[in-house]
Amino acid sequence: MLTPSSPPLPLNRKVCPPGACDCQLERLLDDERADRRILLLTKEEEKRLIARIEAIGSYVELMRVGQRLEEQLGVRLSIAPGPNEVRTVRGFAIELGPAPGLCRKTRQAIPAAIRRCLDNHPEIAFAILDAHDLLGQR
Repeated sequence: MLTPSSPPLPLNRKVCPPGACDCQLERLLDDERADRRILLLTKEEEKRLIARIEAIGSYVELMRVGQRLEEQLGVRLSIAPGPNEVRTVRGFAIELGPAPGLCRKTRQAIPAAIRRCLDNHPEIAFAILDAHDLLGQR
């Protein structure tokens, strides 16, 4: 829980209700050495990010967005075929690496936006499969 002695949050960053999220925001704010770039992701910026992800048109662009997530927010994006068969985009394992301060809703919204992008652009899904050598073209 945030205390009066806790460092202030950015103006647009809201605190999750107690027990509703596992973002560990308190731990992030208490540790002076912690990477606080994730605090730059406000609700408005998250909406822009989701819209940007849904508008992606190529595999290269998707990988670039993943790289930018890591550079700017310190969040690692992983997209790989799931452990079972990949028949639809639901078969992909899309995960965000652990990052204190990353809200549970955001950890769900970004993979959902990527799945919507893959639904709209199946060629990106095939490129992901090809990148993991599942189509046997290498």
